[in-house]
Amino acid sequence: QVQLVESGGGLVQAGGTPRLSCAASRSIFNIVSMGWYRQAPGKQRELVAAITSVGSTNYADSVKGRFTISRDTAKNTVYLQMNSLKTEDTAVYYCNFLQYPADWGQGTQVTVSS
Repeated sequence: QVQLVESGGGLVQAGGTPRLSCAASRSIFNIVSMGWYRQAPGKQRELVAAITSVGSTNYADSVKGRFTISRDTAKNTVYLQMNSLKTEDTAVYYCNFLQYPADWGQGTQVTVSS
């Protein structure tokens, strides 16, 4: 019903500040909670940031203070602002619904070089 498309990744130097985007095909962010996840090769997918339908946010300890999740309901888009990137942040980043996840999309690759 609702398609999610991630973008904004790429090859970034350590300390870089990319912003990832999650665009939805329909207006839904005012009624659902969203999360940004990441998965590195050989590791399980993990939730790194979440935002509720009313705007409350939560972060994994590994990214707290460095990443910021936000939304623009008018643009049907959720963002992940990434600061002070480390090589350990290298992964494919995905967005999805928190309670009832949809099929995982393509994600966007973030590769951090030193």
